Amino acid sequence: MKLNLTKPICFFDLETTGTNISKDRIVEISVLKIHPNENKESFTWRVNPEMPIPSEVTKIHGISNEDVANEPTFKSLAKTIHSFMKSCDLGGYNSNRFDIPLLAEEFLRAGIDFDIKNAVAVDVQTIFHKKEKRTLEAAYKFYCDKDLTNAHSAEADTNATYEVLKAQLDRYDDLENDTKWLAEFSAHKRFADFAGFIAYDKNEKEVFAFGKHRGKLVEDVLEEEPGYFGWIQNADFPLYTKKVLTAIKLRKLSDKLN
Repeated sequence: MKLNLTKPICFFDLETTGTNISKDRIVEISVLKIHPNENKESFTWRVNPEMPIPSEVTKIHGISNEDVANEPTFKSLAKTIHSFMKSCDLGGYNSNRFDIPLLAEEFLRAGIDFDIKNAVAVDVQTIFHKKEKRTLEAAYKFYCDKDLTNAHSAEADTNATYEVLKAQLDRYDDLENDTKWLAEFSAHKRFADFAGFIAYDKNEKEVFAFGKHRGKLVEDVLEEEPGYFGWIQNADFPLYTKKVLTAIKLRKLSDKLN
């Protein structure tokens, strides 16, 4: 089934040094851009993460320290990648919880404000888990009747994810062929940041989603316990989470002045 697109969507996959969004780095990124007329553009970049790739991680995706030693850093590639993905919706496999947050961190470290407020994000894994609850390899076999022979290769995983989503639309009549609808269907709880530390409540107000202030309004906590802001800013939280928290603090200050 052809995707019903109102603007381009970028399916992407990351291979990384690990799974810590704040600390780990990209070693490979593959992006497949699908235009509303079904034209496709794709690029894959190997990246020098500027940190060691653990041997146990290399065993998973097959990329070693030697493989990326002479590759460009993400900072040197950031403008090119951002330009390619800018103004597009996003699609991926477990992308809402991992790929998008980690990519946002890399962009912020490179001095680029990666913001998807005007985009939607379709997480194919969530659709799959809600419907069948399996892995990407199983999804590819189940929906496309193909074997994913190069699993954990960013390019193979990216193309498989795109094919799976089209097959899901063919299989399930209740799935709407609309990226905004699919993004809402594949979303978990709505968060103000990518990593899920600050959520929205039923009144669309930001609340903390972790720790001793879980469920409390961020604005209230910052006013009642000002030191909490400083603690988060100095602790090992994602840069994007700190950016969102700072914006809330500045908004509260502006409201007081007005």
